[in-house]
Amino acid sequence: MSQLETTANGRAAAKSRTHRITVTAMLSAVAAVLMFVDFSVPFMPAFIKMDISELPALLASFSIGPWYGVAVCLVKNLINCLRTSTGCVGELSNFMLGAIFTGLAGLIYQRFQNHKSRKGALIGALVGAAAMAALSVPVNYYLIYPIYTKFMPIDAVIGMYQAIRPSANGLLDCLITFNMPFTFMKGLLDVALCFLIYKPLSPLLHK
Repeated sequence: MSQLETTANGRAAAKSRTHRITVTAMLSAVAAVLMFVDFSVPFMPAFIKMDISELPALLASFSIGPWYGVAVCLVKNLINCLRTSTGCVGELSNFMLGAIFTGLAGLIYQRFQNHKSRKGALIGALVGAAAMAALSVPVNYYLIYPIYTKFMPIDAVIGMYQAIRPSANGLLDCLITFNMPFTFMKGLLDVALCFLIYKPLSPLLHK
């Protein structure tokens, strides 16, 4: 390989890295803003909010790679830790579950990427959403809620679930019947929005 080709390849690689970092920073900023725009839903306790802040991370995961999607999840939660009143417990949960969702979706999509398959993207996104929902139970039960009880007693937490469904019996039952379907629905919302806006945004994300 000639010196000219080596230099050209080096410049192309540097340009690609710069593009990926720029897109990651841009999507992280959008994700942080979207995390601020959250809202309560009537079938969940008030301290659990709905938002679509995983959408930019999913866009990053599909367009520039799964680890960049995970990076977007990390940055947006670090930013939102500045406003939290619960020691970043919610942000820790959001990061872990968002990283599972977007990272797995991107990894599966990569297997189909040579064919630019929408089917591969859909399979990856749905598997990622299902994995996020399923793993939300052990993540919350063994890690997040034991930390969260430093800010709110566990009886008070369960009581907020029981105010919605009086027959709720213990934390594990609440997580399975409330959090798991809610988390899956949240993932499906991100998937639907991603498929709606990915193509119009594709030139910006890829170039």
